[in-house]
Amino acid sequence: MGVFAQQQRKWWALFGVSIASFLGCVDFTIVNTALPALQADLGTSVDSLQWVINGFILALSSFMVLVGRLADLYGRKRVLFIGLSVFGLASLAAGLARGIDLLIAARVAQGLACAVLYTASGAIVANAFPAHEQGRAFGVLFSVNGVGLASGPVLGGVIASAFGWQWIFLLNVPFVLLSLAICSLAVDESRGEQQGLDGWGALLLLIGLPSLVLLIVQGGAWGWASAYSLGLLAVAVLALAAFIQVERRVTAPIVDLALFANRRFVAAVVASFSLAVFYCLAFFVMPLYLALIRGDSVQTSGLLLLPTTLGVAVLSPVVGRLVDRKGPGLLIQAGLALFVLSAVLQAGFDTHTSLAYLLGAFGLMGLGWACILGPSTVLGMTSVPAQISSVAMGSLMTLHNIGGGLGLAIGVGLYRRFAAADLAQTSGAGTASWVDAAVAQPEQGVVLLSQHLGQAPELLQGWVQQAFLHGYQAVMVFLALVLASALASVLLLLRRQNQAVESAEHAHG
Repeated sequence: MGVFAQQQRKWWALFGVSIASFLGCVDFTIVNTALPALQADLGTSVDSLQWVINGFILALSSFMVLVGRLADLYGRKRVLFIGLSVFGLASLAAGLARGIDLLIAARVAQGLACAVLYTASGAIVANAFPAHEQGRAFGVLFSVNGVGLASGPVLGGVIASAFGWQWIFLLNVPFVLLSLAICSLAVDESRGEQQGLDGWGALLLLIGLPSLVLLIVQGGAWGWASAYSLGLLAVAVLALAAFIQVERRVTAPIVDLALFANRRFVAAVVASFSLAVFYCLAFFVMPLYLALIRGDSVQTSGLLLLPTTLGVAVLSPVVGRLVDRKGPGLLIQAGLALFVLSAVLQAGFDTHTSLAYLLGAFGLMGLGWACILGPSTVLGMTSVPAQISSVAMGSLMTLHNIGGGLGLAIGVGLYRRFAAADLAQTSGAGTASWVDAAVAQPEQGVVLLSQHLGQAPELLQGWVQQAFLHGYQAVMVFLALVLASALASVLLLLRRQNQAVESAEHAHG
């Protein structure tokens, strides 16, 4: 029994892994608002600075499936402890870094460790709780994750300005130690089936996935038709095609491709993928709208985004309890429909949008997020055998991250294309490079345009706002279409699955 009573152990285990998972989610978003302080202190270029974020994303997305497999093979508790220890040491190294190269290396190590924190934590919770309590448990876990993702940008700005950017990393260390202490007492070791690791599959995955993620992250900057982008695309396609062939033949695959023959699991993937597309892209343009069109400060923007960020945090435990009673399918469908409605409402934003309309659209996004985040994981995890739960979690989260990166890359491209076309037509400047620059940095748009055009700043400001709104509306129409397609797919997948179950029951009856 140990220190905790048996009934309490699972809740202490949830508390311990929630701390670990929270740290991983916070570090996904906390650096963004601290970038100006980092740049000023380290005296580095914007391109180098981007790798503080991109290095983390690259390592996180590339290793999730592999560490999920390692956790199933060698023990989820053991792998979680290794991940937490690496994360703590990497956070210490990042906080003490005096140069950009060491900071980027530390962030890559953090991303690798977070791949463990995301995958092993979900598998440990699935092992600790019986099926009828998993909705509630995952509701708590993903409420904590939602708070981490949403509070990261605010915490980054506050901590960096109050104590210095180093403390956004150094503060992780005591929480890592707390998580290790709780998990050592409350978490039971669990494994999947005892089979070896597929070496060739691992090698091909570690070539293919980083190539794909790097292409998504850097393709826009390099140019999608550049030699770098096309070369990486070729490497990614060849390596991942070879990986699929290898996985079909080995007895102990890293990714069990049978997962993707399971309609419930595929429905969970579609929901999780489209969720990431939505929030990664929406969170890119929403703060810009508040600053550029409404003229709100960073603090006011943070308050106006609370219906979204607080919505997912507060509602996730409620949604979790509903999952235990009603199942995850209906909630996921409701969440996707709410996202479509939020995107349609946001496509109607203009320079005179009322506060009630704006908060309503943001609130629907928070409600939709809460309805998808936990339930999609419960659907994915309950549709597969317990012995491959870490691999299932790793596959789900990897595709979630790829969805976020891909959605952001396509969405930002759409925004720039529509906004630049509008600004070029209004200003009569055609395809001048400074028009693209004004669109890419709308906060500096008036300054950039005034260097080439003789109009009054007020007129230029109107042009920049009109162009931004044109791009914003294109992004929201794109999101509405993606989420409507996801909703149709999930309805079809779950309906066919239910029909298959009913047919099997009739056959046995």
